[in-house]
Order: sequence, then structure tokens, then C-alpha cells
Amino acid sequence: MQFKFTIQPYQTDAADAVAGVFAGQPCQAPFEYVRDLGRIAGRERRGMGGVDTEALDLVAATGDDAGYANAPVRLTAAKLLDNIRKQQRRFSVPESSSLARGPGVVALDVEMETGTGKTYVYTKTIFELNRRFGWTKFAIVVPSVAIREGVAKSLSVTEGHFFELYGKRIWSFVYNSARLNEIDQFAQRADISVMVINTQNFNKSMKEGGHSKEALIMFSERDDFGSRRPIDVLAATRPVIIMDEPQKMGGKATQAGIARFNPLFVLNYSATHRERHDLAYALDPVDAYRMRLVKRIEVKGFELNHLLGTDGYVRLVEIRVSASHAPRAVVEFNVLRAAGKVSRQTMTLDEGDGLYVASRELEAYREGYVIAPGGIVPAQGGMPGYVRFMNDVVVFEGGSEGDSAEANLRRVQIRETIKSHLEKEEALFRRGVKCLSLFFVDEVGKYRVYDEDGSEATGEYGRIFEEEYAAAVAARVAAPTFDDERDSSYLDYLRRFDASEVHRGYFSVDKKGRAVNSKVARGGEGSDDESAYDLILRNKERLLSFDEPCRFIFSHSALAEGWDNPNVFQICMLREVRKDEAKRQQVGRGLRLCVDQQGVRQDAGVLGEDEVQRVNRLTVVASEGYASFVGDLQKETVERLRARPRVVDAKLFCDFRWQTPEGSVVEFDAHEAQLINNVLVKHGLVDVEGRPTEKLREEGLGEALAEFDAELREKAPAIERAVRSVYDDAVLAEMVENGNRQKVTRNPLNANFERSEFQDLWRRINAKYAYTVSFDDDELVRKSVAEIDANLSVSTLSYTVTRGIQREDVTEDRVRGGEGFSDVTRETGEVTSQGAAGVTYDLVGEVAAAAGVTRRVAARILSGMAPVKFGLFRRNPEEFIARVGRLIVGQKAAMVVEHVSYRPTGESYDASIFSDAMPEARDKAYRASKNVQDWVFPDGSAQKSVERRFAEDLDAGNEVVVYAKLPRGFQIPTPVGNYAPDWAIAFDREVLGENVKHVFFVAETKGSLDSFELRGVERAKIACAKRLFNEINKSSNVHYEPVSTYQDLLDVLRGE
Repeated sequence: MQFKFTIQPYQTDAADAVAGVFAGQPCQAPFEYVRDLGRIAGRERRGMGGVDTEALDLVAATGDDAGYANAPVRLTAAKLLDNIRKQQRRFSVPESSSLARGPGVVALDVEMETGTGKTYVYTKTIFELNRRFGWTKFAIVVPSVAIREGVAKSLSVTEGHFFELYGKRIWSFVYNSARLNEIDQFAQRADISVMVINTQNFNKSMKEGGHSKEALIMFSERDDFGSRRPIDVLAATRPVIIMDEPQKMGGKATQAGIARFNPLFVLNYSATHRERHDLAYALDPVDAYRMRLVKRIEVKGFELNHLLGTDGYVRLVEIRVSASHAPRAVVEFNVLRAAGKVSRQTMTLDEGDGLYVASRELEAYREGYVIAPGGIVPAQGGMPGYVRFMNDVVVFEGGSEGDSAEANLRRVQIRETIKSHLEKEEALFRRGVKCLSLFFVDEVGKYRVYDEDGSEATGEYGRIFEEEYAAAVAARVAAPTFDDERDSSYLDYLRRFDASEVHRGYFSVDKKGRAVNSKVARGGEGSDDESAYDLILRNKERLLSFDEPCRFIFSHSALAEGWDNPNVFQICMLREVRKDEAKRQQVGRGLRLCVDQQGVRQDAGVLGEDEVQRVNRLTVVASEGYASFVGDLQKETVERLRARPRVVDAKLFCDFRWQTPEGSVVEFDAHEAQLINNVLVKHGLVDVEGRPTEKLREEGLGEALAEFDAELREKAPAIERAVRSVYDDAVLAEMVENGNRQKVTRNPLNANFERSEFQDLWRRINAKYAYTVSFDDDELVRKSVAEIDANLSVSTLSYTVTRGIQREDVTEDRVRGGEGFSDVTRETGEVTSQGAAGVTYDLVGEVAAAAGVTRRVAARILSGMAPVKFGLFRRNPEEFIARVGRLIVGQKAAMVVEHVSYRPTGESYDASIFSDAMPEARDKAYRASKNVQDWVFPDGSAQKSVERRFAEDLDAGNEVVVYAKLPRGFQIPTPVGNYAPDWAIAFDREVLGENVKHVFFVAETKGSLDSFELRGVERAKIACAKRLFNEINKSSNVHYEPVSTYQDLLDVLRGE
């Protein structure tokens, strides 16, 4: 197969944008100079493998010591800046205010979305710069072996294509310190010459005086190089430097190193520039997607439901190091929630912190899960950081221990990847497109293992894959479709290869030929091992042939950036995702549009606009929840969106608000906005695409003002500011901030708290109480056993697969709003598990504590349960304990209310329970006028919840003097759990009249007062509160009642 290339308008535009910066530069032949050939005597040539001795002999015979350098740039800085701005306006990118400085006369940025042919673009740019201006010397700098191999491969496969376009070929070489003769050839050639060098050589080589072999070779006078310094030979050619992914190459040190090459100018190509220069062209994720240049993304996220909490799961997310405190560990672990549910939580911990308390006393963490003294060790000397617990469990940064569900989850991921693969593969096969899937693993041993004698064997993931693939194919073959009846070629294709043949691992190898984990340099993002790349990059055409059985590739995570095969349709992450790992880096390996068996790219020109992203769809099988993955992916996408020039349109004026120096605010209604825009277009001040013209910049509104009425003419300064805001960022700072945003920072007690009416009420209700209750144990045991046998259910460990796909009509606003994906569907399956293995429970004690009964009562209930119900304990121990406890409490609640009695403890609540701390969710905050604190934070998710409406009515009611939204810390003890009422209210007797029964009131707001709609425990708590306030403590003259509305409250007050 040979890849076929077509001329893409956007790639031509990107090359034109760079070439256009040098408009006015004369086309000149390479500048000829006398090369430094070094001091080489005849006998000294013997054994000089680094020197091209044949070339030296030719020089001696012909006197040809000519070298060729790029001719200098003849343009002034002002002319270059003017050209840059013209290109920026042409391609709708923000204009530069000044010329960016760096090595060379100019530094240009080109933003290209991953998968859109960045290497092709700068190769085409090389040819254009040569055609227009005669420049021939170029050095491509890359950050890794993977990208280096990709560039070398691209230069090779595009050679014929560019020869057809330009009638020339590039002579290129990959820098190798063992082949310095290629540097001589680079200098002496007059045709287009390209050197490719990667950071493993480049960064070390730039440290003059360093001790690395590369540094000594690059910067020292070499006997085997004619006593010359290689850097001097390169610098004499004045190369154009092309930086591929500059954000991965460091900052000032790299720039200083580039300066040693004496570059003519520097071109930076990336999807995510970190250091900004003059932007010549931009194609961001939204551009690429809407232009149908990349695959459409589908995400399958996985979440485990009903975690058991019995395995002592711990994951070390990261270790945070700060000059102000000792290292701290960010740890993820299981936490016991309500009703025995177990979920995972992330918390920052210090030495001495324990997981048993933090997990709310999960039994699995009882023994020794306390961070040991000196047990938080940051990464150092190339070794990962780790945390050590008192029980000697050690967890390394990015790793986990005790994840018993991981193997089951990985099987589900592999199964879903195979499912997605086969669903797409048949349609792709009939189009002549081979479908590939890529799995990333965190360690080779999970895919490939070795016996003591070195024999290779399939690891855990390989075995799981073969089992799942064989089952999926068998099911497909056993159910032929109508298409199969007409054409059985796809079924024949499935039958042709065994499960063991269709997958392969691409890993680095050691000296014994064994696969090993790829090494990532500290601070780097990709492996520097070359052994893993042969079949991935150098022979990727073979993978695209139907004759090659391999369709599923397993690779080490460190090789991610090297994988750019266009026919990857599934990417599956069989590993923990690092906190700092970019989702777009994972997705980027499969964004390129696919090619068929003839090497023809399946783009819009071949398939049509409507079909291209139906065929080209990338499925990412994530190792985390859908919402988490998609949320991060969209945030990263927003970060990569180019700065688009704002346009002048009616919406600009509708949204514009300006505060004048006098303090008044100027705004425009929809009619005015449309009228202003029409006039600006009519007078040529704005073009049809909303871009301000040179006339507007030079003349302002001018004669256009005559078409506005008197009222709009008075707003002329605001109109001018609105228009200027499109191209002058300083104007944006003058716009009025949105005054509707809640700015709640503290919620202190206010003057209402000190009012005599509230202080009188507070003294009546702030006493603390204890209760006593008696009931028949035999009746409780009998009723509890019957309730448990009838209603106990315990969840099993399961998973949910959530699937969503990119919208067809993605826009920048939707991406920024987190609405880039749609069509979300969910599917749930069950995971088999070993239950409570490894953890010993005091079941009687745990149930007794959960239910608030004695061990004797708990033991009687457990022994009386039906065996099938008791057996549910092993399915999910923590949930079993919680649910049994709740069922017992429910029965107890029905029995105890009539027999409860209260007595004061002699203690009371003080004002400190009214905390001024702010809750995280503040969007429902209500600014109150009669509450004892400035803000009320109602319960409920609705903007107008029951509590919100109740608070508004309390403020509006003339009958109310003062009230308090009682804090959760104000609690009444009951036999079925503590109870926190909602409100304390003091009324005005004069307003209510003499017939009012109650002036002081404690209220509970409920959406429904129907006792059948309240749970048994909740009914019991309310009944206990009624007994305390309305019967036992009658002398306080405080009445308690649950109500739904303010009108209900008034009805109770008046005895209706």
C-alpha cells in the first residue's frame, strides 16, 4: 500500500500564511560561502568513520569547498509586522501588537489540531519557502523519538507527492552523533536539505560544557570531524528552524540552544502553544471538527456501582510538596455513605491521618491504615513517590492497592472495546477499510509474561482478550445477516484468523529481546526507547492491510504520542489515569481520518460532508466515569480553542454595557442593536462577516452618525467603544460587571439576633435534652425479623456503561458551555466478586450499633432471619449491616414514640452554632431581611423550593417579627436518631390579635403533610419533637408543628 495525498485547502492556507509573512522578500539562490573543511592530513584520514573521506578526496581534486546557506531576510521589522497582520486578518486570528522576538528575525506560530496533518503542512511550507524565496536549509526539532520517527516516515511517504507538485525532492537525514558526515553533506548541498533532531539529542547537546556524550560531540572540536565543532558547521548554513510541539521542549534553555544554530527565523507548530509568538494561522478543535477533518468522538465511560468496601482500596493520586508545609498525600479510598452505600472519595492527608475514621469506620481500614511517620515520600532521583501505612502497605504515586474490582472492570472494558470494534468493522470492511483498536496498559507484565527459561507467554489481559474475542466472534458467526447471505466475505475474514493471531503487543525490548516497560524521562511525556517503534511507525502500512491478521494492538502507556495510525477506531485505557494526564492526548492517537486498502483517505471529498463522520468515528473506552472523562475532555478542548476575533453584529450591541464616567449605564435594546449594525455595514465600516474595516479604524463612525436619531447619537461614545472592543482588549475592562452574580463570602449573625423577641424565643428553646424509653424486646425482635424477611434486599457489585457522542453541530459556544456531547445512553451489567474475603466483621456488634439496640437483641434478630436473607451478607457486607439496621430502627420507631420521655441535661446551645461559614453550593442563596443571619440557604434543588418560598413569606409577613433558619447543629435526640427542626419564629401578638394561641413557634417545612408519604423514621422523629415541645415542655410556650406553607403556619397560630 502507498498513501495517496490530495491537496487540502486548509493545508495550503497554512503554508500560504507563513510564506505571506515574507511578501516582498526577493527570491535568491542559496548564499555560497567557503566551508571550513578542518585540518585533515592524508594519513590522518585513516579510520575516520565520522568523516566523508570520499568527499574530501573530491574537494582535493576539484577544489570544491563551497557551502550553501540561506540568503538573509531583506525585510524591515515594520514590513514583517505589517505582513503578519495582513495574514492574521486574512485568516481571522487576533492581530499582533508588536513583532515577537526570538532567535532569528521573526518567530511565527501555526496552530494545527491533532490529526490534521501538521507534518504535511510544514513540509509543504518548506517547498513554498524554497519556491518563493530560494531558502534551502531547514532543521526540524522534535521532542521525542516517537515524533522523530513519525517525521522521518512522513518525509519519506510524501516524497513522490511533493515531487509531482514542485518537481523537487527533499534530501533529509536524522541527526546521529555517530554519523557527523551527514552534517557536512547538509552544508555542502545546494538543494532543499532537512535535518531532523529530537530533544534527547537536542537538549543535552545544547548544554555546552556538559558531560554527556552528545554535548561533547556537538560542542567540542572533534578529531574525527576535522577538528571542527559540529554546531559551527550547522550554524554557518543559517537554517530555518521548525519546532514540532515546542511546548514539550522546555522554555528559555531550549530557546538559548536554538540561538546557537544561528537560525534565519523560527516556525513553531503545535495544537497547544505554551509560549506565544506571532500567530500566522490557527486551526483548533472546533474548526477541524466542523470542517470534517477529524473523526467524530464517542466516549464510553465506566462506573462501578454498589462497591463492597471490603478490600482496603487505596489509590495515591499525587504527593503535594510545598515550601510552607511537609509533603501531603492526595489519596482516594472507599467511604461509607448513607444506607450502607460505599463510594470513593479523594482527600488530602498528612502523616498520622488514618483511613478508618476518614472512611466513616469501614471495617477494611480498621487495622493499621494510618500514615506512618515519614511515610509520605515525594518522587526523587527518578523514583516515584509513595505513601507507607503503619501496616506496611505501600502505595506508589499514580498506583493503587486493594482494588479487587479492577480485574472485573478491565474485562468489561476489553469486552466493550471488542463489541465496538466488531460493530464498526463489518461496514468498514465492505468499504475496504481495516479497523484497528488500541489498548494502553500500564505494565507489560499484564499483557506478556516470561517463564524462567525466557519463553514468552500471554499475560492476564491477553488471556481475557482471547476469551472475549472468541466469544464475540462465535456469536457473530452464529447469527448471519442478510448481507452475509449476499456476500460472506466478512464472515470468511472473521473465520480466517484465530483469536491468538489478531492481537499483538508493541513494546520496547531489552537486550534479551524481552518486552519491557518503556522508560519516560523525568518531566517527559513519551518514551525514548527506539525498539518499540519499528512496526508502529516505520511499517504502519502493513497494519492497514487485510492480509495482516493483527487488528488489536496492546502498547505501553508511554508510547501514546507515537501512535498516529489513521485507522485506529477504538482506544481503550486499561490502567489508572494520572491526574495530570491530558484526555486529548489519549484521544489524539485516533483522530486522523482513515484510509482504505489503496491508501486513499476517506474524507469529505471521497465520502461527502454528511457521510465522512459517520464512517470516521473514534470510540474511547475510558477507565473512569463518562461525566468525568467528557468533562475533562471538554475543558481541555476549551483551553485549546484559538482566540477568535470578536465580530461586530447585533448581538455585540445587545450584550454591551458601558458605565460612563458620570456613573450611568448605557445599554442597547434589540431594535437599536440591529439598526446600528445595518448602518455600519451600509457605510463600509464593517464587512459582511462582521470584521471592522480599515475605514472604521481610521475614520471612526464619521458620516454614519447622521443616520441615527437623536437618542442614538447621544450614545455614540458607547457605540464606538462597543466596536473598538472587537479589536482593542483594553475597552473590555470598561464594561460593567454582571451585577446579578451572588457575591456571598460570609454569613454572620446580624442585629435581628439581638432583638428582644428572638432572645426570649432562644432562651425557651436552646436547652439540651436527653431521653429515656422502654419497649418490649420480644415484640421488637418478632417484628424486625418479619420486616427483614419480607423487605431486605442488598445490592450486588455492578457497572454502568455510559455512552455519548459528539454533537454533529458543535460550536465554540457549546464546547465552552460543556455541551459538546449528546445522545447519552446507559447500560448496566453485574460484576461477580468474592464478597467479604479478607475482612472479619463483628456482625452482631455492627448491627447493634447501626440499630441502636443491645448485642443480645441484635443476635436474636440475626439468628431469627431466613437463611436466604442472612446469606445476603456476603454479597455486600456494609450495605447488609446498614439496611438491617434501618429496618430494625423502622420497627423500633413505631413502638417507642408513646413511651419516650425527656429531661433537661442542664446544658444549652449558644450562638456559636450559627456558623458564618459558607456552603459550597451558593447559587440558591436568598438574602433575608428578618432572619438572624443575612443569608438563608434553603434545602431543595429547585430555585423556588418549599423552604425558599417559606423564607420569602416569613420576610413578607407583617405577623413575623424575627426568625431563624436553624443550623443543623441544633438537634433534638430521639430513639431513632437526632432530629434537626428547620425554623424558629417569633410573632407579633398585636398584629395577630388577642385570639392567637402561639407567639413562639418551631416549625418543620415539608412538601407534604400526609403521614403516609413520610418514612416511618421521619414520622417518629416529628412525633418525638411534638411530645417535647407541645406536651412535656408546655411551660416554654413554644409550639412545634410541621407545615407545608406559610398559610399552614398562620392556620395553626389561629387554632384553625
